[in-house]
Amino acid sequence: MDVPIPEPREAELPPRVLSLIQEAERRVASILERRSPPGFVCSEFERVGRALQGIVDGNLATGNACCEWGSGLGVVALMAACQGFFACGIEIDPGLVDAANELAEDLGLDVEFVCGTFVPPGGEDLTDVPQEFGWLSAGGACGHELLGVVPEEFDLVFAYPWPGEEEVVENLFERFASDSALLLTFNGSEGLRLRRKVAEGAAR
Repeated sequence: MDVPIPEPREAELPPRVLSLIQEAERRVASILERRSPPGFVCSEFERVGRALQGIVDGNLATGNACCEWGSGLGVVALMAACQGFFACGIEIDPGLVDAANELAEDLGLDVEFVCGTFVPPGGEDLTDVPQEFGWLSAGGACGHELLGVVPEEFDLVFAYPWPGEEEVVENLFERFASDSALLLTFNGSEGLRLRRKVAEGAAR
């Protein structure tokens, strides 16, 4: 079920979040100067940060556990931590995982990033889509198992699907997330979308 994203009460993001974004953008530029990780495209951090703040201000999440699927440098998970979530991230590229953990440590944020797939066991059939690279991978270590959690424990999941993968991410969420959990996606030029999983048979 689609959910409108409330406007945050404050016009500006908290200073800690703005500082995080500034540092993250500097590090992203440095990473791209050295190499171009396959599938590494950043969302619009301030826009996503405002959506997270709107979710908090609107009390939309049923709890404070958040996971970033395909976390890259981990900026969204780190912004979520700054805004009161217990956050973590799953990323398939080991270099980006190292960079995300380093950024979290440098900023003093207790956010863990692991190297693996965010596709839970039993979801492999949902990932059978044509793809040039392997960032939407059902192979390798299960990120949720590395974190010691199951997808049902998260109240909010964020993902930035590559074009053509939006439905895959939504289907994974619908199969594995808990009822009432939220899925926030950044869909490039189409912007942000917020969905709530509704129990089968519940009124919509």
